[in-house]
Amino acid sequence: MRILTWNLWWRFGEWERRREAILSVLREERPDICGLQEVWEDGGENLAGWLADELGMHWAWAPGAPLPHWRARLGGELPGVGNAVLSRWPIARSATERLPVAGGPDEVRVALYALIEAERSPVPFFTTHLHSAQGGSAVRCEQVRALARFVAAHAGGDDAHPPVVTGDFNAEPDSDEVRLLGGSLTAPVVPGQVLVDAWRSADPGMPWATWDPANPLVAGPAGFRARIDYIMVGLPTPYRLAGARSARRAGDGPVNGVWPSDHAAVVAELLD
Repeated sequence: MRILTWNLWWRFGEWERRREAILSVLREERPDICGLQEVWEDGGENLAGWLADELGMHWAWAPGAPLPHWRARLGGELPGVGNAVLSRWPIARSATERLPVAGGPDEVRVALYALIEAERSPVPFFTTHLHSAQGGSAVRCEQVRALARFVAAHAGGDDAHPPVVTGDFNAEPDSDEVRLLGGSLTAPVVPGQVLVDAWRSADPGMPWATWDPANPLVAGPAGFRARIDYIMVGLPTPYRLAGARSARRAGDGPVNGVWPSDHAAVVAELLD
């Protein structure tokens, strides 16, 4: 089962050319399920819906709101923004959880759950986009606690695939917020709920940074190399295997002269 996660950089830059580049990458990668962040919606048109139509996939959508610092910089009426799931299999149901502000700015950030009717078993699939400030680890930790409880509430029964959690966490692998999901370097938020970073199955010699100043769209004080985008999967159960065979970057170069996003995507091959 091929999983992809990608922050699509909203409507910034040459968005019409970028969406064609995004589509080109997805066509080449042929993921079974995608978790997408910073997906725009405007005037009845939704980037996830457009991609799904072009690719012949099912989709689900969870609206958030343009971030306060975007409004301060851009002003006026802005397109909507949210998270989305694309799936080559039907989506049986979905749900949205608003993440806590936790003393940070008044942002609307959400987690999206979609139950995917895959061929072998249902897949509880999640995607999210956490607070982005470099000094915002405490906010992200509270958001991860809410996310972990949301995952536990929708993790499925014995016949389900272990949960798959994707997204832009805006946090590096050794951060407190990522360790809270992993459950090995610190106690997990939900007892017994462990989510394993698929990147542990990546070739250590491969490019690893999903936020990389080699991409000309990455700029400003946060223009340093970091891995902040994740695919995580729950532990095997007595009834179902789980884990990642491989993980790598994708969408990490220009397509027809345009970079698709300021983030690279992550692609993982999971046991299904």
